[in-house]
Amino acid sequence: MASQDHSSTSDYSASNYNQTAAFVYSTEYTAPILSLLKPSIGERIVDFGCGTGELTLRIQEAVGASGFTVGIDYNNDMVSKALVNGVRHAYISDLQNIQIPPVLENSFDAVFSNAVLHWCKQNPRGVLDGAKRLLKVGGRFVCEMGGFMNCIGVRIGLHRAVKRRGYEPDKMDPWYFPTIEEYQRLLQSAGFRVNTIDLVPRMTPLLDGGLRGWLQLFARRTFLKEFSDQEAAAIIDEVVDMCEVDMKDKEGNWALMYVRLRFLATLDSP
Repeated sequence: MASQDHSSTSDYSASNYNQTAAFVYSTEYTAPILSLLKPSIGERIVDFGCGTGELTLRIQEAVGASGFTVGIDYNNDMVSKALVNGVRHAYISDLQNIQIPPVLENSFDAVFSNAVLHWCKQNPRGVLDGAKRLLKVGGRFVCEMGGFMNCIGVRIGLHRAVKRRGYEPDKMDPWYFPTIEEYQRLLQSAGFRVNTIDLVPRMTPLLDGGLRGWLQLFARRTFLKEFSDQEAAAIIDEVVDMCEVDMKDKEGNWALMYVRLRFLATLDSP
């Protein structure tokens, strides 16, 4: 659940994430992807982007004492919190270039990931190569991530505000939101058979801090990392003002349109 490229920044601490983005691992939003995973007793499952471990713990409980669950995240604060929360095994690594003990290679029944892989813009194929290294042949890759048209409105607002200041937004944009066709081709090129893949729109209420809180958590130290605090605050003000007409209701409640790419793929060849 945690980003793959802003692990050392204060805005993206475990406490701030849990305060502003707890919806990411809520039962309501994660039931479909966990149902697709169907973890069972005795299975070995690795969680790509475990964050503070809420979903990893559910998987750990589902596989039982005879199973084995590992969390991987790039953010040291997240991994530390996951271990405190009860995750038994967790490692720090960039998912785009997995660094994990060789003894774990080709030993897992499933790779699971929720709300993470859209941060892996630099090398999305590297994520799939890492999954291949960990999975047994016939193992499954179950994932939900941001897909095409995710965060529509706020993303264009950021692009416009940054471009207006003379910067190239495409280079600063940290997100990778692929179409079904694009990601299906990527999976197939890496040796996976795609069992199911869908784009799922989901209106997501922003309860704590509204859009401003969301931007501070997810964009300040990524999209807006090159700007001073004063410049970033001005950009956030501009984007909030621009998006208010479409994303804030008459009672003052904010919501953002998420579109999730959800898939189940099977590793056909090592």
